[in-house]
Amino acid sequence: MFVVRRSNHNPILAPDRSRPAEAVAVFNWCPVKRGRLIHVLYRAVAAQNSLGQPGFSLSTIAQATTTDGYHFERRGSFIVPDADFDRFGCEDPRITFFEGTFYTFYTALSRFPFEAAGIKVAVALSRDLITVTEKHLVTPFNAKAMALFPERIDGKLAAILTAHTDEPPAAIAIAYFDRPEELWSETKWRKWHDELDLHKIDDPRRLPSDHVEIGAPPVKTKHGWLVIYSHIQNYFGGGPRIFGVEALLLDLKDPRRIIGRTKGPILVPEELYELGGQVPAVVFPSGCLVENGVLKIYYGAADTTGCVAEVSLDDLIESIFPETAVSRRFARFAGNPILTPNSSHPWEARSVFNPAAIELGGRIHLLYRALSDDFTSRLGYAATRDGFTIEERLPEPVYSPREPFEEKKVTGNSGCEDPRLSKIGSMIYMCYTAFDGVGPPRVALTAITEKDFLARRWRWRQPVIITPPNIDDKDACILPEKVGEKYMIIHRIGADICADFVDSLDLRKLQVRKCIKVLGPRPLMWDGRKVGITAPPAKTKHGWLLLYHAVSAEHHRYRIGAVLLDLKDPTVVLARSTDPIFEPEALYEKEGLVKDVVFPCGMIIRDEKVFIYYGGADSVVGVATMEFEDIIGPLVRGCNPAKY
Repeated sequence: MFVVRRSNHNPILAPDRSRPAEAVAVFNWCPVKRGRLIHVLYRAVAAQNSLGQPGFSLSTIAQATTTDGYHFERRGSFIVPDADFDRFGCEDPRITFFEGTFYTFYTALSRFPFEAAGIKVAVALSRDLITVTEKHLVTPFNAKAMALFPERIDGKLAAILTAHTDEPPAAIAIAYFDRPEELWSETKWRKWHDELDLHKIDDPRRLPSDHVEIGAPPVKTKHGWLVIYSHIQNYFGGGPRIFGVEALLLDLKDPRRIIGRTKGPILVPEELYELGGQVPAVVFPSGCLVENGVLKIYYGAADTTGCVAEVSLDDLIESIFPETAVSRRFARFAGNPILTPNSSHPWEARSVFNPAAIELGGRIHLLYRALSDDFTSRLGYAATRDGFTIEERLPEPVYSPREPFEEKKVTGNSGCEDPRLSKIGSMIYMCYTAFDGVGPPRVALTAITEKDFLARRWRWRQPVIITPPNIDDKDACILPEKVGEKYMIIHRIGADICADFVDSLDLRKLQVRKCIKVLGPRPLMWDGRKVGITAPPAKTKHGWLLLYHAVSAEHHRYRIGAVLLDLKDPTVVLARSTDPIFEPEALYEKEGLVKDVVFPCGMIIRDEKVFIYYGGADSVVGVATMEFEDIIGPLVRGCNPAKY
């Protein structure tokens, strides 16, 4: 699990109208640090149309220096188009300091209108990043985004590049050299190109319609070479183009071999400065810097500005390196599923799923949703002492539909669904989804004394509907503690997790009237279609830990993420997991009444371990665990990566 957080200073680098060479855009920047000074090279787009032709603005490579990463000095031109191979522009620098020399690879444009045959890689050499001492054309074929590894691999210089970027299929490949002069040897490159298939890395695309391009120069870690790259979904059709930033981990000795990777984008266009600009809805990585354990990803936003996103390097690496990734996800109990339908009990004969959980008297008590063959939902009871082994399961439901708002009106689903339990004082409050099969689902609330609950006297208070009519509202709970002088109700309207505050928990008066948005979908990400809570949040010294379920826009698959909410104002999200920490993998989660679903309604923290109790494919109940520190640590570091 890891958290990627955009810098609060974004956009950090912006066009400067007082500088004609960079008046339109400054983006796709790459840093290198020497001592206390950070040098950044970036693509600068001029306002003046020097050719007198529509659609042309000249790109040059500019440079600036900074000590704090936000304020720049010595801002000005560095690489200008003064050779035949780059006469129509210099774009997208990647810089590496290698054996006493700064090597800056860039995209060189030799033809206009632009076409693949005139888009190649060039390199500029400098000793001081003030003066370019040499400049050479590198590739005799179409290519982009070349970067030099910061040290030799098996005694050789090594570079990574994207070949045939503009005449796909593109290929990310590795090239080796004995001497720096071979970097621009046409003979060397033509021989290399003839054997391109031998030099390609494993194809990182998920679909043939996707496109990939190298982003930042490789970063060496103890587990492998980390490469931040651009993965563009649907580039060749099949849907809208989605520009995303992703990460690969390459083998230290043979970087053609991918040993770890993110499963999806870790950054997509979300902010206004990413959605609007010269080319809307683009985030494009071009550089990285590691400072105090924080990986800073330098990227271009909407081909207009330079921005930075930050993530704990250890959290990212350990989440994608196979040997450590397991601990960064919930681990299923080997004995799953722990509850299955019971054909001898008609009320739970079809499926059992989505259990609430509460720990009382040394036992974990589960109230699970049970479905009969006529698709009526009731709640059953089971208990476990060790968290895994069910040692008690009652033969009769402990809660059944009893009010008109949850009694079946037509054939199909109806009843009491998806309970969440909150203990406040001596009372246990249960929010659940009430559905009569006709109107939209609504949140119902009931309560029982702790004493009656433990004694198995199911004397529940008369349930009431607490959400407005004619609104699809579900996935609700009560925060276990007051916020100031009020109680916080968390619920979901449409695709968003919302909150409202009430003065008391008097069932006769309690009504939810507001949707104060707490969390929404992240378009283009794994949680892009809708989100909802799992269990009630758990209080920690760092904030309220809330796990949530989500569905992506591309397919109907439920996954689980985590957020940290502010202690004083739980409507404020302090940090949010970038990657999902649980998703359908086991057969009992992928196949069932509803495919590809993991849906927890219960969470228990015991002995520094987080237990989640969940429904698998709307058919069975499972349990999974994760170390508390492996959840809370990345969230805390995600609040402000620079502090940790």
